[in-house]
Amino acid sequence: MRLALFDLDGTLVDRRSAFTDAVVQLSHDHGYGPEIQRWLMDELADRADRGDFERLRRTFELTESADHLWRVYIDRIAAAVHCRPAVLDSLTRLKADGWSIGVATNGSSDIQRAKIKSTGLAELIDGIAASGDIDVRKPDPRLFELAAARCGTQLTPGDWMTGDNPETDIVGGYRAGLRTIWVKGSPWPEGLDAPHHTVDDVTDAIDYLLTHSPE
Repeated sequence: MRLALFDLDGTLVDRRSAFTDAVVQLSHDHGYGPEIQRWLMDELADRADRGDFERLRRTFELTESADHLWRVYIDRIAAAVHCRPAVLDSLTRLKADGWSIGVATNGSSDIQRAKIKSTGLAELIDGIAASGDIDVRKPDPRLFELAAARCGTQLTPGDWMTGDNPETDIVGGYRAGLRTIWVKGSPWPEGLDAPHHTVDDVTDAIDYLLTHSPE
């Protein structure tokens, strides 16, 4: 079984625009002013979990519970996030070619799974490992190992990891013994081993797997 692991945010889906929409909508729904909205934009920019909303309540003495705010945020970002049809089509071709497809992502389990479900990715993915599942984060190899296990297999040297983050996705993939494809964005950091392949878009990565990876 050939295994292809993918990062979620910034690779399969665009978290950045969905995040902005979710924060604006949450703030509007609760009548929050610009100060709270700016706090959310700053504090949740890289990642979010329930504990952030505990801090929000304490900072601004809000009456809503952290559980309520967290659930609303999950609902809003799940509604805002999208996976491009071209990405879904490419993954469909990869699956039809006999590949097992997994996601190895940093982030809270419930929010990452909500994104995957709302975008239609759930129908194409065989296994998901989020850092919130076992409280370890990429580049820790254990997250990649868990993703493979969730796909019903184990990591082998012929497996691939594709992602946009040099440190978490590419270095992490190397540490797990995987071949790597970098979806480039910012310049490649000095001192890191180069990925096995570099592309401009995740659809190009999937095309490469379909045409260059041995049986």
